[in-house]
Amino acid sequence: MNQLHRSVAPSCLLLLGFLSHGLMSHSAALGQDGFQPMFTDAELSGWVRTNTPEETWRFDDGVLYCTGKPIGEIRTAKMYQDFVMELEWRHLVPRGNAGVFVWADDITARGVPFHRGIEVQVLENAYGNTRSHTTHGDIFPIHGATMTPINGRGGSRAFPTENLSKPSPQWNHYRIECRDGEISLAVNGTVVTRGKDCVPRKGYICLESEGGVVEYRNVRIKELPGGDVPADQIAIADRGYHSLYTGLNLNGWEADDVSRWNVKDWVLAFEAAEGTTGTLTTTRSFDHASFVVDVRLKETDSNVVIQAGEDVQIDLADSAYAKLLEKPGRWNRIEVVAKDGKRIVNLNGQPVVSVTAADGASGKLVLSPSGPVDFANLYAAE
Repeated sequence: MNQLHRSVAPSCLLLLGFLSHGLMSHSAALGQDGFQPMFTDAELSGWVRTNTPEETWRFDDGVLYCTGKPIGEIRTAKMYQDFVMELEWRHLVPRGNAGVFVWADDITARGVPFHRGIEVQVLENAYGNTRSHTTHGDIFPIHGATMTPINGRGGSRAFPTENLSKPSPQWNHYRIECRDGEISLAVNGTVVTRGKDCVPRKGYICLESEGGVVEYRNVRIKELPGGDVPADQIAIADRGYHSLYTGLNLNGWEADDVSRWNVKDWVLAFEAAEGTTGTLTTTRSFDHASFVVDVRLKETDSNVVIQAGEDVQIDLADSAYAKLLEKPGRWNRIEVVAKDGKRIVNLNGQPVVSVTAADGASGKLVLSPSGPVDFANLYAAE
């Protein structure tokens, strides 16, 4: 070997070793087989606390812990179309309830604490098995989504072909595969539940808090190539909404009489006799904001007046709104949408009024019920 080769070879070997180490480190960061971890830090980066507060979820030492209170969800900040998701879960208390949602909207559906989407059930074995549900990995569309079940029982729910989930406090493994509007679930290594013709088939992934104290670990995802999806099969994309109600307390609100307001998990109830009025006001102001407020009038004479900033007042007793209201006991959705210099008010999906937004307008959200009224899904987006 000449002198040049002797001097260059060690340097080349060192460079190759450095590059090889870099590639190995990059591969390890991505995870095996193209999977990436979905939880990496205590801040839950990459996730949105849709309608649950920080107290509900805690990620520590590789494990995501959910208190189950209040009932609600967290969702990914990113939409997914075709993918494989793997996770391990275990309930810490028998009869626990939870779930994984796929292809979901950005916020929860009218009058419920859950998203429209396809749910993969996470039930603890002691919950029991019936003709209508099992504790071994049912899949079903919820709150406006649709799916054709494979191995169904006449409805839209798909049932597992084998009972493979383990009881609390043992860990279970789920592999959820979604592609081209079809979904399959493998429980502890065996595919047991499937569905097809899902709508939406592109959207957010959610984890559900539903009373069960549950832990998740090794939550990871691998995206798959997918084709174009028709607009009507894509979930509602992020509109910037954040929740104004914790489901645990009245933090962020001021009441004229706190004793009349009852925090009932995901429902905020004004409990008063007929004709009794009250006021609940956000502690902060919002600039040209959009709002969502779900309202359930409990009696025929119940009413709500909503002040949404300086320029929008909504009186549900007004004939323009009253004709669109659901019967007492049913939920209504009020949306104040800020768009193109206007504030548009929709009730149950129907436009009612449109006003020109005042320059520099800002203001608080004020709820003024009369008689017994329930509220839920309180959101704002500036």
